Amino acid sequence: MTPIRLGVNVDHVATVRQQRRGQEPDPVELALVCEQSGADSIVAHLREDRRHIQDHDVARLQKRLKTHLNLEMGLSTDVVAVALRVRPKQVTLVPEKRQELTTEGGLDVIRQFEKIRAAVKKFHDRGIEVSLFIDPAVGQVAASARSGAKIVEFHTGSYANAAKKSPELRHLVAASHAARREGLIVAAGHGLTVANVRAVAAVPEIEELNIGYSIVSRALSIGMAKAVREMKETMNAARKD
Repeated sequence: MTPIRLGVNVDHVATVRQQRRGQEPDPVELALVCEQSGADSIVAHLREDRRHIQDHDVARLQKRLKTHLNLEMGLSTDVVAVALRVRPKQVTLVPEKRQELTTEGGLDVIRQFEKIRAAVKKFHDRGIEVSLFIDPAVGQVAASARSGAKIVEFHTGSYANAAKKSPELRHLVAASHAARREGLIVAAGHGLTVANVRAVAAVPEIEELNIGYSIVSRALSIGMAKAVREMKETMNAARKD
């Protein structure tokens, strides 16, 4: 089985910085540490309210990364404009509510189909890959494929939060099978930790996991480099098993 890729989300490095509106910690410098420690990409969410990642962070990440930037975003006009100007390798379209602490679920591609299809085309026309962050539901997978997107990322929050994980894992596996049948690249993320990641990493259709909060939290104890290596080693051990 092929190794699984790790995208590290640096939003919460910026969260700490923005508490004092200072210069440190710098999410760009720590993104470079993540790359050096085995991260295959860097993820950053440019929110409409700019609560953590700022426009200048996006520009600097795009300029300095040796891997690539995966820019998470809603479809507000100003954020779309930033993405089209900076042109990251990939954008991941997510639902966004101002009052939420973190992304609470997947895009409803079925209900917002025309809006999402138009956005996918706009990004593809600029050479930007598009991933849709969706719940692991077969109907959402089918709508995502029809939208023209080539990548889906499954929201794993329900799995991560469930006391009994087997039913949620079955949904994830079924959706991953459906996505592969549609010819989609499959990623997953949200709420994943070293303690719960193995079962998700072992799903053969999943090619990438995007993880942020647990790595940044762990880094407070053991440092960012060790936290990234620990997660990557755990993921690939599950793949070998």
